[in-house]
This record gives sequence, structure tokens and C-alpha cells, in this order.
Amino acid sequence: MEHFPVEVIGNILSRLGDARDVVIASATCSKWREAYCKHLHTLSFNSNDWPVYRDLPTSDLEILITKTIFRTTGLEVLYILMDAIEFSASTFISWFMYTREKLRRLFYNVRTTPSVNIVEIFGRLKLKTLVIAQNSISGVFERFPCLKCLSLSFVSISALDLSLLIIGCRKIEALELVDLEIAISDAQVTVELTSPTLMSLYVEAINLYKFMLEADRIECLHFKDCALEDFEFFGRGTLKQLKTDDVSVLHLHIAESAENLETVDIRNFTIMWPMFYKMISRSSKLRRLRLWDMVLYGEDKIVDLETIAVFFPTLTHLSLCHDLKDGVVHYSLQESSQLVNVTMLELGWTVINGFFSRWVEGMPRRCPNLKKLVIRGVIPEVKIHEDCQMLANFTSSIVELMRKYIHLEVQFGWKSSFGSILSCTGSIGTCMGTFYIM
Repeated sequence: MEHFPVEVIGNILSRLGDARDVVIASATCSKWREAYCKHLHTLSFNSNDWPVYRDLPTSDLEILITKTIFRTTGLEVLYILMDAIEFSASTFISWFMYTREKLRRLFYNVRTTPSVNIVEIFGRLKLKTLVIAQNSISGVFERFPCLKCLSLSFVSISALDLSLLIIGCRKIEALELVDLEIAISDAQVTVELTSPTLMSLYVEAINLYKFMLEADRIECLHFKDCALEDFEFFGRGTLKQLKTDDVSVLHLHIAESAENLETVDIRNFTIMWPMFYKMISRSSKLRRLRLWDMVLYGEDKIVDLETIAVFFPTLTHLSLCHDLKDGVVHYSLQESSQLVNVTMLELGWTVINGFFSRWVEGMPRRCPNLKKLVIRGVIPEVKIHEDCQMLANFTSSIVELMRKYIHLEVQFGWKSSFGSILSCTGSIGTCMGTFYIM
């Protein structure tokens, strides 16, 4: 090791992760201490990695972090993730004033008294990644000429400051917004974001009256656990992936920008069917489509598989969840056009019964090139004998299906309403499966 260049040792230390391990390793010899001081580029202080951080008095912890940071001269990546620990603002500012000229990636979750506006410290510098949690941002006037990735989690910020912040990030490509506390003056909160460079947007746990997004290069939109009355997206047709999970939208306007969609992954989604159909009907390049636990408004709750086959000829992966409950989408069983390119089919329902078995049996006939069939669902809490009989009937239908399509890989698993999980995988070319209950 003594023959290693000091720059290589600096890279080794930078990969250790926690600052405690870096300090211990640097005590090996004078050469390693030199590498720590001059060539260390990554340092991490994480209370989850070393619980002792939580046990130290705050003043001692501040001194420890300050000494560790101030011994370095070339930090480019800094993690300071301290849950439930509150630092003094002056100490916190000193860390970043010392490192900000060379820092390129900053991840921090730190509470201070009084609150510190990190945007003011790093504005107009060369920071490329900024991940902020449990803080507040206000009075945004700075520009971030090099920032490409921005993540805000549990951050307090006004709709105007959020808009100005995104405008100031002239090269931003990826944006994450998680459970923001958006300052409001009335009940109808509108967020407007504009970026000519944004390529990916992830939004989680945010409820808004209106969300407007203008992004000419965006390729991926992902919403999770959100409630929006109105979402409007304006782009130039670069959108390729649309994902939603437990989202409710009354008015969705992205149809003009959806012609190049390749993946639509919808789970626990509440929307009016005509609006959703209009949104994806132009997506002739669609390759992956998941419609799982969709709840539709309006009278028409039937999705015609003929429509899916005609409008999406390039589909290779199709996932559908079928249910008889009021308001939940149903899929017609009329056979006509085939889904020629579908090789993976995933089907689900909340209840096993005869109609579901017939639906499962009928779907492979629509997919002549199918290679894999995955079946998922929920077993209701009923008497033990009825459970076994229902499962036996379903298993028999699956065995018959596997006999008929010996080339088909069949996997299925069911979660009972009282918590247990049952899964089965059928071997290719066989008619038996093995069940596992967890």
C-alpha cells in the first residue's frame, strides 16, 4: 500500500462512506493522512450509520464535524444527514462557506436555530446535485448555473419561490418533490413550473388545486400518493414514461404531448375514463401498459380490449386488474383483434371466482406470442373449507391452462385479506405447481 499514489489512496478513502471510518483509516500512516487532507473528495455524516452521533452533546458533535471537514481541502461530495439533531446556524454556515467553492454534490437533512436558507449560500456556484430535507426555503433570488439534480423533501416553500427556484436552475434535468409544505394564501393552491431542460419529474404526497408544468424535454413523469384537481402539462412530445400510484386527478391535460409515450404504469388511479382514454389514444408507440386498480368516474366503466389492440399495436407488456366492484374498471371479453406483440401478460382481481378463471383462460388467445403469464389477487376472509375449495377450483383451471399452453411460463400469487400470502410458479412444459404460504 505504501507504493500507491496518494491520489489513489484519496479515492479509496472517499469510498469508505462514513466519516468515522475515513478518519480511522487515515491514521494508518502519514501518507494516508496526506491523502485525507488533500485528495479526499467524499465525506458522509449520517446518524443512521453511526448511532453515537445521537448520543453526543450537540456542541461536541458540532466540534467533531467541524474539525473533520476543516482538515480537508478538496471536498466535492458532502452528506450531512442528522435526524432529530438541531445545530446552531453559525456552525452550520461555517461548514458550507468552507466547502462551497469546490462542492459539486450536497445531501443534507439538518435542523438549525435559526433556520438557514441554503439557496443563498450556494447560489451562482458550481453545485450539480442538491438534496434538501426538513428545511425551509424563502426569498429565492439566486441562480444555479450548473445544478442538474434537485430533490426537496419535507421542505417549506411558497409556490412562487418554488417556481423561481426551478427557473433559476438553468440546466436542471431531474426534480423530486416529496411532501412539500407549500405556503398558501387561500385554499386553491396553484404551482407553475417551467424548465426547458427538465427530463424527469417525481412528485409524492402533494395535494394541490392546480399543477402546471411546461417542459420541452421531459421524458418521465411519476406521481405517487397525490390529489390534484387539475394537472396541465405542456411539452414537445418527448414524454416516454407516465407512472402514477395512488393518485386522484379530476382534470388531466397532457394529450397533446403523449404521442411518444412508451410506458404507462397506472396504479390506484382515480380519473374520468374519457379523459384518460383521450390522453393515451395517440400513443401508438406504447410498449408497456399497466391499468391496475383504476377507479373511473362517469357511466362508462368498460375498457374494450379491441381498443387496446388497435391503438397500441407495439405493446409487449400488458397488465390489467379486473374487479366487479362499483366504480372499478372492467374489461370486455369480446374476441376480435389480437395483441400480436404481447409477450408478458399480468392479470389481477380482488376475488377468485368462475368469471375470473374464464377471463384468465380467454386472455392468452388474444396474445398468440405470449411467453409469460402472471396472475395476482386477494383471497377474502371466509371459512377454511370455502377457502380451500375456491383455491382448488382456481388451481385446476390454471393446471388446464398450463396443459393447453405448455410453452407458457405461469406465475401466480394471492394475498389474503387477513395478511397471509400464497404464491405459485409453474414450470415450463409441466402441469403442476408448488404453493408456498408465508
